[in-house]
Amino acid sequence: MSYIVDFTTVSPVGLESSPVADALAGLRANEARYFKNKYDHSFTVEPAGEAQDVVDWVHRILKEERDIVISSPPLEATAFEVDGIRMAYVFYESGLSVNVMYTVDEAGKRAVGFKLSDGMEVPEELASRFKFARQKSKLAGTIRGSFFVIKGEY
Repeated sequence: MSYIVDFTTVSPVGLESSPVADALAGLRANEARYFKNKYDHSFTVEPAGEAQDVVDWVHRILKEERDIVISSPPLEATAFEVDGIRMAYVFYESGLSVNVMYTVDEAGKRAVGFKLSDGMEVPEELASRFKFARQKSKLAGTIRGSFFVIKGEY
């Protein structure tokens, strides 16, 4: 069942099994606020099992681009298109959020972003490959993030 993320009242609905559920809910709400303010898009997530095609697409890009396999189970996922940009998000039990920004236009930007919820450790599969910058958020506390540019076609 899909869930429209409310960024005015942050709720860990769907994320309860995460040891950092409240921080992950804040991170998810932070993304929802961004898309509502910038694109007037309602950020809607589904349980990962109901959005397996999205999870598979994100995992395929991670594997083929950087040989990354996320060890934490996915909890929720979403995919949508705004202003010619295909976006996909997967939220993991560990507190990790992975997003893919894939501009439909061939000359556009294509990247994978990683965001770590406040209080979680850097996952082992990412620790030696990426440096994480810090950003403050009223909804999510301290978010640590990193990214890489997608080179292939997906």
